[in-house]
Formats: sequence, structure tokens, C-alpha cells
Amino acid sequence: MSKLLALDIAILPPPDVGQRAVHWSATLPGEESQGLRLDAEHLPHITLTQHFVRIDELDAMFEHVDEALRGQPRLTLRATGGGGKRSSAWIAVERTEAIAELHERLMETLRGFERPGGGPAAFFEGDARVEDVVWVTGYRLTSSLSAYTPHITLGHASEPPPIDPFTFEAATVAACHLGRFCSCRRVLRSWELA
Repeated sequence: MSKLLALDIAILPPPDVGQRAVHWSATLPGEESQGLRLDAEHLPHITLTQHFVRIDELDAMFEHVDEALRGQPRLTLRATGGGGKRSSAWIAVERTEAIAELHERLMETLRGFERPGGGPAAFFEGDARVEDVVWVTGYRLTSSLSAYTPHITLGHASEPPPIDPFTFEAATVAACHLGRFCSCRRVLRSWELA
């Protein structure tokens, strides 16, 4: 059986928004960070789907994503401020009909490529916590469809930083290899929206 890979199909925000996310991540208290900081190797992103997939099925899967994204217009997204849950801090992104529909379309497109049995070895450099494996394993049941909450994770903190609402255009979707803390570590393929 082919090796598995922990995969995130995600929106990569435009550079100015990515830079702000890196800045806000750096302002989180160091003693609460648990080692997660956004930077050039831990990419700011808005998750659309997460799965364990077979490495030998990546090309076929990418063809399905090609089809799902064909004609997809760019998204106008609104960051509504800082948010968080448990010890995670993020930039909250409004769940519009357009982003929810894109999320649902990709979840359905990739349903046939999801594989059980992923473990730490499926993550970037084999570096994952038990919590990361559990999160990706349970993504469809606990965090998708009606439970989908778009956001840009900044790191860990008891309180998110103060963030004024702002609007931005999302033009890039990427398939990313997930690393520790389910961070986007390596872009495997990207798509520019129409």
C-alpha cells in the first residue's frame, strides 16, 4: 500500500494579509506559543479541506481539484477580527455562501481520495502530535460542512490579538503538506482563481 500524506487544500491569502498574519502571530505571548509561529515555512492559510491521501494518488486527486476549481471566481473575504477556541488564536473569517460552497464542493470532490490509517509519518518530516493526527482523521466529522469555520490560525494564546475587520481578495488555492500543529509546511500544487 502506498504511503499516506496529510493534506490541506487551503486558500493562501494575498501577501499583504499573509504579512499581517505573520506579524500578529509574532505578537502572541512566547510562553503560550507551544512553538507555533507563522513564517515563511509555516504559511498563513484558510483551510478548505484536510485529509490523509495516498501519495500515489496525488496526481489523480489534483486532476479532480482542477475540475472542481475550473471557472471558480476569486473570493472577496472579510476578516471579522481576532478569534479563538481553547488555546488557539486566529483571524476569524466570515463564513460567506461563496466560501462555504467552495469548501463543500472540495469536500465532495475529495471524498473518494480520503484514506484511513494516517499517522505521524504522513506529516511533513514525520513531525506531528497525537492531536494533529486526531484532527486530520476526524476533520470530515467534526470540522467540515455545517461545522466549517473559516479562519487563519495565528498560533496559541489565551486571547487573540486585537484585529480590526478588513476585506481582501482570495486568488490562490494550494494543496499543502501538513506539519506539526496542522500547519501548511510545503505547497505541493497551487491554482489561481479566475
